[in-house]
Amino acid sequence: MSRRPGAVHPARIVLTSSLGLASMLAAACAAQPGAPAEIQPPPAFVTRQAWGARPPTTAMKPHTPTRITIHHTATRQDTTRSIEAKMRALQEFSQTEGTLAGGGVHHAWPDVPYHYYIDVRGRIAEGRESMFAGDTNTTYDPTGHLLIVLEGNFEAEQPTPAQLRALNALLLWAEDRWHIPPREIYGHKDFASTACPGANLYRLLPQLREGVGR
Repeated sequence: MSRRPGAVHPARIVLTSSLGLASMLAAACAAQPGAPAEIQPPPAFVTRQAWGARPPTTAMKPHTPTRITIHHTATRQDTTRSIEAKMRALQEFSQTEGTLAGGGVHHAWPDVPYHYYIDVRGRIAEGRESMFAGDTNTTYDPTGHLLIVLEGNFEAEQPTPAQLRALNALLLWAEDRWHIPPREIYGHKDFASTACPGANLYRLLPQLREGVGR
């Protein structure tokens, strides 16, 4: 799905650049020596307080995550702005009624739609509190979905190595915290008519599931 400034919208890798990413991803998924496999520490987060989040504007639906759904923003990766600024802009958009890129109406949400945001440098920001269901402009119910979004348009771009390392760390931690099995890691397009999270990220999901399973 296309929207501004973020989108609420397995295949074998044959491109040389994608092969490099696949090798990097395999390394990122390898067991870390010295750490008990059954206990995953949380990755470093930019907290809501640190990026300057405003409170939700209205009540939200409580839920317990039972699966993980991965998105992309469908906007080009931007190295010129901080993740703090991107999160403030995303919240401003989310809480304001507006027009989607396709011409449809975006109804205001109480807060940012995603629970975690991974920027182009691999920094992770907390979005909506995980105890509340996210939001979407597509026709699926996000209740029970832990929503992770990566910055970029992965129909045209590749996720960066830093983003994949951060995503792998976040998936390992989330699997432990909410007891979510690797088979319950999905892309947005598995539930709705959308290209999200983009072909270049979606084709890596089998390797991510395998790495988390190890």
